[in-house]
Amino acid sequence: MADNVSSKENSGSVSLLAVFPDLGPAADAIDKLRDLGLSDDQMNVISGIPATEAMLGRPRQWTNVPRLAAGGAVVGFLGAAFLVFVSPYLYPVPIQVGRQAFVPGPPTVVILFELTMLGLLLSTFLGVFLDSYFPNYRPMEYVKEISDGKIAVFFICPGENCDKFTKAMAALGAEKVEAAEVYHL
Repeated sequence: MADNVSSKENSGSVSLLAVFPDLGPAADAIDKLRDLGLSDDQMNVISGIPATEAMLGRPRQWTNVPRLAAGGAVVGFLGAAFLVFVSPYLYPVPIQVGRQAFVPGPPTVVILFELTMLGLLLSTFLGVFLDSYFPNYRPMEYVKEISDGKIAVFFICPGENCDKFTKAMAALGAEKVEAAEVYHL
């Protein structure tokens, strides 16, 4: 089920979706859209293949994943330090194994490393999961050609200049330029 993007059209703007066969024309289209007066927050690139911001001439996106990963590593290290240095003293009678130290060195290093990495990995996964807004139940703009390896540039243009934007995208090699429709994915 598809609905036209009515919230943008009612405000005098039209949401358009231009489909390109490759990254090169899509990057040129983004530059052209900037020349026509659109800002980066008025356009979005939809791709079935991984494409970095630098490949498309887009500004670098800000993410909190590195901070979350560092926080997870610290929490993992603190949890490991508790297990290694505090938990042996929680027993009413300390357990002594041979002539080994009460907190032996080599196993301590392994536990500290493993739990630090476990905290880092779990927090990184959670950060990527939350940063990508997954799961997303709201309708999204999409065309089936993206699954075939095409690149789509979604942009919001003023309604009175819609023809100018459509012609500019077609001149840059867009296979089709049409009003964006919203699908439940």
